[in-house]
Amino acid sequence: MEQQATQLTLRAPAKINLSLKILGKRADGYHELETLMQKIFLYDELELRLTAEPGVRIHCSNAEIPTDESNIAVRAAQLFLNETGNSTQGVNIALKKNIPVAAGLGGGSSDAAAVLNGLDQLLQTDCSSEQRAGLGVRIGADVPFFIYDFPAAFATGIGEHLIPAPSLADYRILLVNPGIPVSTKWAYEAFSSAAGRIALTANQKAFTLSCSKNSSPKFTIPDDLKNDLEQVTAERYPVIRELKDCLLSSGATGAMMSGSGSTVFGLFHRKTGEKAEQCRNLLQQEYDQVYLVSPLTENIP
Repeated sequence: MEQQATQLTLRAPAKINLSLKILGKRADGYHELETLMQKIFLYDELELRLTAEPGVRIHCSNAEIPTDESNIAVRAAQLFLNETGNSTQGVNIALKKNIPVAAGLGGGSSDAAAVLNGLDQLLQTDCSSEQRAGLGVRIGADVPFFIYDFPAAFATGIGEHLIPAPSLADYRILLVNPGIPVSTKWAYEAFSSAAGRIALTANQKAFTLSCSKNSSPKFTIPDDLKNDLEQVTAERYPVIRELKDCLLSSGATGAMMSGSGSTVFGLFHRKTGEKAEQCRNLLQQEYDQVYLVSPLTENIP
């Protein structure tokens, strides 16, 4: 009989939002949205180890990351243990952060999903992907996207209704984070202004028309690169527009802020790889968090 593993190492990928349209605000405070997300080859590393001592403990390479229940990875582990009848089981989590924090790249949500998937494997609970995604959405709207294997997806609802989408295979992605943490809660609240409500009306009409046609969403670059949160975040942090201009003038086919920011990405066709590298070298002279990465075309093992 094969002995049950007690330790597992995982990689949790970041994502970018290629489009993000806000459709309205729900009674529970979450926003209904329509978004296209793409996983990328920038990832955190996690090691899960089962222990005899009950409780969830986390150690992180980044001293600024909380190690209590305010850490979404800790909450994911506690929720999984409680919901699967393993509340007396102990888990140690070692987290190496490579994804910028509060940057619109989904690092925390991806960490939480890795914990849910990893504990399912270690404890042999045989939870389905749908069951794990159902747990994930209780702690973060982006978590379900990272539960599933597909590298890209259209998401609706608060992000939990997912349709696999083609990966951005023909492009490399240049990310630059100016080192400004942006609160997702603040960004959505800022959007819910008079100007934001005008955009909401247009988004709702377009979404209703799309649903009535029962058509799959189509996406083209750069025409469909649109992020409703970009305007409010860029008004507060003008460097976001400056970074977009730099990426576009350096040869990017399209550029946009990801999520609630403050990371900005440029899409460079693989045929223009030299331009992407030149732009990366230029931005690295001023910014510490610059990454030239590829999109995932299959899930990270």
